[in-house]
Amino acid sequence: MFAISLGDDGAELRPLEPWQAEEYLAHMDRGREYIGQYVALPTVVTDLPSARSFLQSYADKAAADTGRLFGIRLDGTLVGGVLLRVMDTAAGTCEAGCWLEPSVSGRGLVTRAVTALIDWAVNERGMHRVEWQASSANTASINVAKRLGMTKEGVLRESYPYRGVRHDMEVWSVLAPEWRKARGQARGQARQEAR
Repeated sequence: MFAISLGDDGAELRPLEPWQAEEYLAHMDRGREYIGQYVALPTVVTDLPSARSFLQSYADKAAADTGRLFGIRLDGTLVGGVLLRVMDTAAGTCEAGCWLEPSVSGRGLVTRAVTALIDWAVNERGMHRVEWQASSANTASINVAKRLGMTKEGVLRESYPYRGVRHDMEVWSVLAPEWRKARGQARGQARQEAR
């Protein structure tokens, strides 16, 4: 199976597939409360059959070219993930998302993983617009959008009912030309610093 290195700290991005359901469930159990603050994933994945079903739904999306799911691993251990929840290749649009166990938060893993995901979506799949939606209360997710250079487009007021509360959802996005320009500048800076 392929892996994309996310840096020198042993972090990498790999596909998540149905045969990994036990490992995925154990990962979800480790981070259930933290992940579930704003993301419904722990509500969906509660046992082995539901873990397998969730992973199969993304295998089906990958086969139909309508979504993708990747695990973030640190020294071989599954600690989080990124996904393209929806992907419309005809329109050139997709929506990215993420989750992470609390024990590894604050290391830049999500930002690095989503960067790799957007690189793939824009450069390999021809996506023109990558969207990011997050609860206004989810500061960590909003900060990822900012670090990725996304533009805040607006707030969908009380649009996400979750755990008995209606959350305002912020919509952020980056367009392919913006992404390519920012990534080109970042690579140029890295080359200059290496000299």
